[in-house]
Amino acid sequence: MAISVVMPALELTQESGKLVSWRKKEGEAVAKGETLMEVETDKAVVEVEAQADGFLAGVNAKDGEVIAVGTTIAWIVAKGEAPPESTLTVTSKPTINTKIAQPEKARAASPGDVVSRAKPKISPKARRIAGELNVNLNNVRGSGQDGEILLSDVEAAAKVLSPTPEAPSADRIKLETFTTISRLMAERTAQSWTTVPHFFLVREVEASALLSARENLLSSKVSSAVKITTTDLLTAIVSRVLMRHPRMNASYSPDGIRLHSGVNMGIAIAVNDGVIAAVIPNAHTASITEIATQRRDLVERAKAGKSRAQDLIDATFTISNLGMFSIDSFTAIIPPSQAGILAVGTIADRVVAIDGQPAVRSMMTITLSCDHRVVDGARGALFLDDLANAISKPQEHLGSQL
Repeated sequence: MAISVVMPALELTQESGKLVSWRKKEGEAVAKGETLMEVETDKAVVEVEAQADGFLAGVNAKDGEVIAVGTTIAWIVAKGEAPPESTLTVTSKPTINTKIAQPEKARAASPGDVVSRAKPKISPKARRIAGELNVNLNNVRGSGQDGEILLSDVEAAAKVLSPTPEAPSADRIKLETFTTISRLMAERTAQSWTTVPHFFLVREVEASALLSARENLLSSKVSSAVKITTTDLLTAIVSRVLMRHPRMNASYSPDGIRLHSGVNMGIAIAVNDGVIAAVIPNAHTASITEIATQRRDLVERAKAGKSRAQDLIDATFTISNLGMFSIDSFTAIIPPSQAGILAVGTIADRVVAIDGQPAVRSMMTITLSCDHRVVDGARGALFLDDLANAISKPQEHLGSQL
């Protein structure tokens, strides 16, 4: 039985995806779980795996095309089996020249004239970017299906209206073009910062017990297969604390607040041309070793540019740790569809007051960014207080694993 290969929906609001490249050729054998193609989404370029064993057939999409989500673009068939016919819904083709519609010469209308002009469809992203670039959509000719105005049409119009000025000299100005990841990161952080009402809570936390727990794990057989990091311990602790604070593990929607039943922890990872957030699913039930193993694999694939589709979807909360760069503290922008993100600074010895006396302790600054539509100040403060106590006493939350 033929299995359809469709343009996947990798995000809640995704309407289309760009087929970057096929990793298999027409007629070539494929195995379930093998990389079939690369797709560009609003987050990054991800690898999409085959859902069954068989042979790739009926390929009707080309590299570079932007295709509506859910559209069948190929089939996986048994040997000798013919693929069914499928209709491709292409939102944008790779070799379309976009133009600015030139205004026609005005003609005096007679009483018998009936003038009607259907308004073209406009993609949501194209409409938003048009507003930011001051592009009049009435003067833009759409290159999509049925004349739909796409983001590429708006960008082309903006270039015509405001051409890039010539650089004074090559040695004074150098233009660094956006890569896919850096462009998507810029768009998503700008969207979040301008649409989500952020507020921030900061807490100094004693991390001596956290360091001791990591040292114990590194010297035990538990860490023989994979190196346990501070991020791994924090992932385990934060995910368990989140289960007691459902509003922090939630998402805003116009219809209400969506409470998630489990914690899929996003881990911010620096790559060559930006930052991506890879996801450890069900972190609240995973052991420290399982978390460390998954985190290592996610980092390796991300840095090699080989992230898979499932690596980047469905995060319910995110941790961004810059402690390894000796950053004392910072604030992070909340990823879309999440209620918060935790920014973690470096662990350093500081003089603190203990029972009224100065003492040196290993301290860490954590900063919680909250979406005020989902979490109020009191809820955020209660979560951060609970988390600070858990970090200072990890054995009470991780138990026998330590």
